[in-house]
Amino acid sequence: MIGLIDTHQHLIYPEVAGYGWTNGIPALEDRAFRVEDYRALTEGAGIIGTLFMEAAVDEGDFGAETDHVAKLAADPANGILGLIATARPEVDEGFQAWVETARDKRVVGFRRVLHVVDDAMSTTETFRANIRRIGAADMTFDMCFLARQLPLAIDLADACANTPLVLDHCGVPDIAGGGLDPWRAHIAALAERPNVICKLSGLLAYCAPDRAGHEAVKPYVDHVLESFGPQRIVWGSDWPVVNLGGGLSDWLAVTRQILDALSPDEARAIAGGTARQVFRLDA
Repeated sequence: MIGLIDTHQHLIYPEVAGYGWTNGIPALEDRAFRVEDYRALTEGAGIIGTLFMEAAVDEGDFGAETDHVAKLAADPANGILGLIATARPEVDEGFQAWVETARDKRVVGFRRVLHVVDDAMSTTETFRANIRRIGAADMTFDMCFLARQLPLAIDLADACANTPLVLDHCGVPDIAGGGLDPWRAHIAALAERPNVICKLSGLLAYCAPDRAGHEAVKPYVDHVLESFGPQRIVWGSDWPVVNLGGGLSDWLAVTRQILDALSPDEARAIAGGTARQVFRLDA
């Protein structure tokens, strides 16, 4: 079994931070999802390490979230190889200081969820200058755009060519609605930008409830593979959001089907090799 590096592990600690976005989502609201829960759920599944992905905590709580998970990462038993922390690139004041501080907290990259804000945010010079500062610090930025916003991702990639940009969830295609186009063209265009890496994650949550499986995601995965190639694809669980599409065990089973259809070198790249290079991991 090829070992997996999970580059999209959310952890939810209600006593540490607020997660207002989970309100109204029965599978997620008013619940904790702790590192020990993840370890128990993935025991024997071949996961050899994780990157914590910021969990879109309420405004003002991201410092507390980062501090807490940094402490968890200090214990090797938790398997956390690094953190992708929340950032606010739209605000110039204090941004560079946060980048420098975060480095000491095992942070390897940053994310700002962009489908919950005005589309214009990522087009401002302040935002783009700060994304370039992330690249100058040898860190990554995860792009969390919806499929309709992928032209914004293309523009951001062109404006911040020095920064490794990781496209979360394959650009959130409308799998339930069969939305291959124009998603397909936008993915191909993003793949032409050498600083963009695609993250194979989240896909089951976008399927119709009765079709959340390998056959449903295959056309989308195949296009991502053709466009980016395994050397520019990383894997993520999106736990616990993956519970909206069958759960982590289902996604792991689908992942193994995807990897089993590839050559050993291709499978190893997606499973962890690309992640080691992109995020500069020692695992």
